[in-house]
Amino acid sequence: MAPAEPNALPFRPKGETPHFAEEKEGWKGYVEWEEFPEKKKQAQEVLKRYDFPEPPEFQLIPLPTTNPVLTGERWKQYHSALGLSHIFHHSWETVLQEKSPDMTHILQFPYNGEAPGDRLIKTELTNNKDHFVRNHGGIPDIDPAKWTLDIGGLVKNPKKLTLAQLQDEKTFPRQSNIVTLQCSGTRRIEQIHEYPGDGDELINAPWGEGAISTARWTGVSLKRVIKYCGGLVDDKGADNIEFYGADTYFKKGGVHNYVVSVPWRKVKAHEVLLAWDMNGEQLPKIHGFPVRVVVFGYIGARSVKWLYKIRAIHRPSMAPVQRKEYLYYTPQIGKQNATYSNGFSIQDMPVSSAIITPKNMDQIVHEGRVRLAGWAYSGGGHWPVRVEVSGDGGSIWYEVPTENMSTKYFYAWRTWWVDLPVDAEGWLEMCVRCWDNAMNTQPTFVRSAWNWDLHVTSSAHRVKIYSINKSRPNTAARLKQLEENNTPIVPITRPIQFDLETDEEYAKAMESRAWRDPLE
Repeated sequence: MAPAEPNALPFRPKGETPHFAEEKEGWKGYVEWEEFPEKKKQAQEVLKRYDFPEPPEFQLIPLPTTNPVLTGERWKQYHSALGLSHIFHHSWETVLQEKSPDMTHILQFPYNGEAPGDRLIKTELTNNKDHFVRNHGGIPDIDPAKWTLDIGGLVKNPKKLTLAQLQDEKTFPRQSNIVTLQCSGTRRIEQIHEYPGDGDELINAPWGEGAISTARWTGVSLKRVIKYCGGLVDDKGADNIEFYGADTYFKKGGVHNYVVSVPWRKVKAHEVLLAWDMNGEQLPKIHGFPVRVVVFGYIGARSVKWLYKIRAIHRPSMAPVQRKEYLYYTPQIGKQNATYSNGFSIQDMPVSSAIITPKNMDQIVHEGRVRLAGWAYSGGGHWPVRVEVSGDGGSIWYEVPTENMSTKYFYAWRTWWVDLPVDAEGWLEMCVRCWDNAMNTQPTFVRSAWNWDLHVTSSAHRVKIYSINKSRPNTAARLKQLEENNTPIVPITRPIQFDLETDEEYAKAMESRAWRDPLE
């Protein structure tokens, strides 16, 4: 393979660049692959001509300090080889238009980004501009007047709906829910730092604590739409519902649309929404305009953006994202023995939490208490009931007062804060764990959560801080001395420029300690 980013070679066409026409009027950036096997085969042959850049190495060596952190050169060149380079240019323009300017761009293309953590937990509902994004392909530009949704497969009366029809409240009563979406890669950086795993073709993005956000989503329950289609064909065993997104996705040399599925039982519970409104505003392009799927309590990968087709099927989807991605393996499975069938498919999100402030390696001057703040979440129909924090790595736990936690919702996180008693000084390890309404809690250490694909870092979240307790007389005196000499206490790594004590102070102290050596 060719060199990986940041040393990737510029793209050079090999032979004639193909032209894959956009399928529908008013649908820019959408190419239909699933309906045309010959087109998929043609694209696969084109891709075989190229020596694409290797996936970047960022687990065994330090991450770049740039923003974007990673640029996705391999994915960009896949698109360029198929004559689709306009898609990644348009996608980045959309990021700059629709997201906050201080987002951390984990991956430029396909776009993965998270907002600054302190702002993320400032409100129960995440501002649309700050809501995390985990895309798997480019961002289509779809005219809502031209948008249609095909509903077929094992339904009694297949339909094609326009946006106006879907939004007709006489046919489809509105449903609105506060729902947290979470990427299964949330906090992946902790696994990477301690126990690296699969790099993945798409790139298992090195997410921090911000790949989670909460919004009020408004649309229509998918159950009502299926009912409008006459319901499911009873004798065909339609146990799953498959969703098609308009973005282009690559896997093992093949090209696809983004396709996943969820069980019918999830739809029956009115826990699958076809949404066009996000926090009272029109759904942004980057989040799936004009219509996306929102699956309550599930891994974010099932909440398909730019939805254009729904099929009722028997078994879970055989598409690569469902069958070959988002698998959870045992700790003894890895590059030496992983298969698609020996990991189970991640659906419900487990109980999890994170400390957003303070940050790892912060050095904090305090008076015996340190304020911690963060989020807690549990998917699969559960909700956070209790949050506990520890200042000693997990031996002694303190409950976060209920009044310091945000509103309790069926399908959403709770933000929290607590002033933790801290007497000790020096390096301390703070950690947090959440209990949900089913008494589920988190593994204590990241080693217990490690899996080959580096998904679902559900262990207690830990941050190391350096404690400077100015309620202690000696520390207070040193802080005063530093202030008088215009010397900051942080960073602690910067040496002090004056003597730590006078000769007289030294002699007096050593006399009280009986000096250095034993008497005999």
